Amino acid sequence: MPPVIINSKCTGCGACEMICPGDLMTVAGKKAHCRSRRDCWDCMSCVKACPAQAIEIRIPYQLGYYPARLVPEVREKTILWTCTDINGKVEQFCVKTRN
Repeated sequence: MPPVIINSKCTGCGACEMICPGDLMTVAGKKAHCRSRRDCWDCMSCVKACPAQAIEIRIPYQLGYYPARLVPEVREKTILWTCTDINGKVEQFCVKTRN
């Protein structure tokens, strides 16, 4: 699933544009968007790089149906993943980063 930009949160900082390995994210009109949603391979680099938490990846219906969400919060040495299932149940997982 391609990234979903929450325009009310997006500041147009360009962090997603700089980190996207497929060169798909761009900032136009002071808001981010994905140039080619079908070419996105869901690496979540843009989601993790966004300081405003304005980018989300929706979980495909095969895994969780709408409104299931998976949201990363990048910290200094870890990433805190918050998973919300279709019933609103929230689970968090903390993963150490290598750098």
